[in-house]
Amino acid sequence: MLRLSHDELARSFAYELSARERRSASRLIEERVRTRRPLAYLIKEAWLGEHRFYVDERVVVPRSFIAELLRDRLSPWFARRRELRTALDLCTGSGCLAVLLALAFPDATVDAIDVSQPALAVARRNLRIYRLGRRVRLSRRDLFAGLKPARYDLIVSNPPYVGTAAMRRLPPEYRREPRLALAGGRDGLEFVRRILLAARDFLRPGGLLVVEIGHNRSRLERAFPRLPFIWPETSAGCDCVFLLSREDLPE
Repeated sequence: MLRLSHDELARSFAYELSARERRSASRLIEERVRTRRPLAYLIKEAWLGEHRFYVDERVVVPRSFIAELLRDRLSPWFARRRELRTALDLCTGSGCLAVLLALAFPDATVDAIDVSQPALAVARRNLRIYRLGRRVRLSRRDLFAGLKPARYDLIVSNPPYVGTAAMRRLPPEYRREPRLALAGGRDGLEFVRRILLAARDFLRPGGLLVVEIGHNRSRLERAFPRLPFIWPETSAGCDCVFLLSREDLPE
């Protein structure tokens, strides 16, 4: 079956499918409609920009806006900093952000953490695909539990951030994804709070925290009115991802 990245789709309209490809596409469409399973689970792959990842029902479908920021190596926020040596990916899921971190910063080592053992099995498969098993280290932990302090130049996370009420309204496709990776407590900020209140201890001086929170900017700013959040522009707007330096994090 013909497989294209999102960036290649617009250039593929003139492509004529073979009879075999048409039959395969028809079967996928029929199963998609009948089961409401996300297409990524049906074809066992998802794309972030030009990078393809293996996925199945053990992980959420990769769709992080942090990936957009990594294309430019988090410029300008890292432009004047020393070269990144160590990074941490919290709630790594399929390992997609850990892979993109390692590709964006080829001299860095990356720790990738998730509480879900099934998710880590998927992440391990993606590390093999990109041959990053020596530079990306996977471990099963509950956020920062058991990690050494003052270790990282960069921490990124795309944690669960869907609030309780929003979880009840999710369409069937999203309900096919692991609830553990979506549900962020009553207001969606349960894990974000834990990360914010602990991250300073695990960053080196000058280090940076990058967290995706969905469209929860106003709620987060009300919860932490004194923190000088930076909200970079992504394709979804200026309310999905925040940055904070170590020195601006709560002590």
